[in-house]
Amino acid sequence: MRFKTIRVAACGLATVLAFSGMSLTAEAAGSSSILPSGGINLALSRGNSLSNVATDTVMPIEAIIEWATAEEAGLLIPEAEPTEEDLFRNLVIAQVTNYVNVRSIPSEEGEIVGKLYNNSVGTFISEENGWYQITSGNVTGYVKGEFCVTGEDAVELARKVGTRIATVNTTTLKVRTEPSLEASVLGLVPLDDELVVLEETEGWVKVDVEEGNGWISTDYATLHSEFVQAESREEEAARLAKEEEERRRAREAAAAKAAQSGSNNAASQTYVVSGDSEMGSAVAEYALQFVGNPYVYGGTSLTNGADCSGFVMSVYANFGVSLPHSSAADRSQGAAVDGLSNAQPGDIVCYSGHVGLYIGNGQIVHASNSRTGIIVSNADYRKVLAVRRIF
Repeated sequence: MRFKTIRVAACGLATVLAFSGMSLTAEAAGSSSILPSGGINLALSRGNSLSNVATDTVMPIEAIIEWATAEEAGLLIPEAEPTEEDLFRNLVIAQVTNYVNVRSIPSEEGEIVGKLYNNSVGTFISEENGWYQITSGNVTGYVKGEFCVTGEDAVELARKVGTRIATVNTTTLKVRTEPSLEASVLGLVPLDDELVVLEETEGWVKVDVEEGNGWISTDYATLHSEFVQAESREEEAARLAKEEEERRRAREAAAAKAAQSGSNNAASQTYVVSGDSEMGSAVAEYALQFVGNPYVYGGTSLTNGADCSGFVMSVYANFGVSLPHSSAADRSQGAAVDGLSNAQPGDIVCYSGHVGLYIGNGQIVHASNSRTGIIVSNADYRKVLAVRRIF
């Protein structure tokens, strides 16, 4: 399953569009270790003005001239930019054990067109007989209101279930120990890296990076809030088929790898690799042999130096898998896993501005920083943003 980050302008939330009658029904279901591609992310950006949607409306030339004259005279009052609360107030947030069904009509007799998972969000369109019509990802339909919150209740909840992200928009950004250009440099982060925001002040945000908590200037980052969206029936079917095919290929590849070189090496004897995935275990064991090698910012060499995503990319390249050289992009690779408790060796564990490989027993191997190099750490040493399964 793959996540997509969508930056939605305020007008996309405030404008009521005409959708065909599709609906949602909320029903609780048992949990699963692999999340659906209901892991599509909705990113709400601030600073976008509301827009008016006009259809087949022609403004006479005289009216345009009058409007322009009034604007020049300062008689028109510009629309206020929507606040974060305005954006959150128009969300519909599922509050269920696992997921709520999205149906084609506001009735339990309606066809199931998708699933809205717990704490996932949709955009409110209308209400009918206790059902909310929403749009979420590629799904438009109805959910039972009793399984969701919206309006004022959604404002506070959105801050809890959403993740505030700063996306770096300069080639190499310095993370500083204090919110000042004179403060010492804590670390460096590359273009397009995504960092979890811990605190916001005027012109600066406090972020979580591998070297610790530091500050970056908002002149060099774009802020948005991320939420998980619904998964359509077609997306679910495609995901399940893809995962089954990947498991088949993984079994074949693991058998070929074992026949070629076996899985004995000094590193795998030092650290115990345990899990049900043969291919994932082979990935973990291969990665462990590079423990002790240096960390190099921007590097991809397993022997001469790699950074965190370069290390993960180069390890998987040995197994014929092409991954991006970006910790942010790694969050959308493979299939989502429901937390560390369900992780298997070889899974990618994603953090704010960092990524590592799960080896089992609650541990990861990762290119940590220039001081420590490639090391093994407890996987929960920092807040985990996502766990992704490639095989």
